[in-house]
Amino acid sequence: MKKLLMILISCSLALAASATAQQEDASQPPNKKQGGEHRAAKEAHAAKRELKQTNAVQPVQKQQAVQKQQAVQKQHVERKAAVETKAALKAQATPVAPVVTKVPAKNATLNANEHGKKERNNRKEAAIANKPATPTPAAANVSAAATAAPQAKGANKQRKLQAQAKKPDAQKLQKIKAEHANFKAQPKPDKVPTVTFQQDRHIEGADHWQGERYVAFRDYHSERHDREFYHSHYRRVELIGGGYYYWNQGYWYPAWGYDNSAQYYAYDGPIYVGSRAEPPDHVIADVQASLQEQGYYEGEVDGLLGPLTRAALAAYQADNGLYTTEAIDEPTLDSLGMG
Repeated sequence: MKKLLMILISCSLALAASATAQQEDASQPPNKKQGGEHRAAKEAHAAKRELKQTNAVQPVQKQQAVQKQQAVQKQHVERKAAVETKAALKAQATPVAPVVTKVPAKNATLNANEHGKKERNNRKEAAIANKPATPTPAAANVSAAATAAPQAKGANKQRKLQAQAKKPDAQKLQKIKAEHANFKAQPKPDKVPTVTFQQDRHIEGADHWQGERYVAFRDYHSERHDREFYHSHYRRVELIGGGYYYWNQGYWYPAWGYDNSAQYYAYDGPIYVGSRAEPPDHVIADVQASLQEQGYYEGEVDGLLGPLTRAALAAYQADNGLYTTEAIDEPTLDSLGMG
């Protein structure tokens, strides 16, 4: 009973203390209650003021940076101007070296012409003073190049005039033919080598020779046949100058294969002699003698259409406006008066 009474008393005392504490809290003034909120508002205001001050300072810093950059640029310009002024003063004090100008390639011809003009003047003065002129090396080269073409042209013209002047008349032609009436050409492989057979060889350049009188040259190609073939196709096959030839429509042709032991041919192609079928070595000898009279041929009259004879024929044909066949063709024989 005593213990129970003690417990009840303790509980009553605890309840009384709790009630007293609640009354004290209720009786406190409102300012103490709101102290925390006031401090927070104060701190926010201070932060806002600091931010405003910072924003106010930033333009000033930016302006200072711009001013500093302008000052640096100004110093750079002043330093550069000082360097240029110093270089200009130095250039004025230093003597100017002569400028070497290269002559363009297109002015080489003008310089050559000037040298040529100088050379001509030298020659003129030397002729007046009756003493030889001494050409400069450059002028000599220009003079040689400038006069080469006219000299060649003049030589051709002179040779053509000489050919016309020395062209044999009828009496001379008759004399030449009489001298070679019984002419027999002999093989001379040491002086006039034989040509080598080439199957289906065409005459070089013949496709450009126009006209009916060059058909035989345009159509020609080397062929090899036996005796029976030649006798069955052509009525005349003869041994002339070391080789067998067959005659066909005014031309003699090499009869390749007719006799392998007699195949000496100085020329592989047609040789025009006309409708009388005169032996080709007679006609070749007549042409050689005529070209000798006109100054084209300097070799021996041997009746062989070798390299020297073909070269003389080419020169004569070129001077007389004929195709340079280097062979005895109908227009060439007519031009020589032997057609």
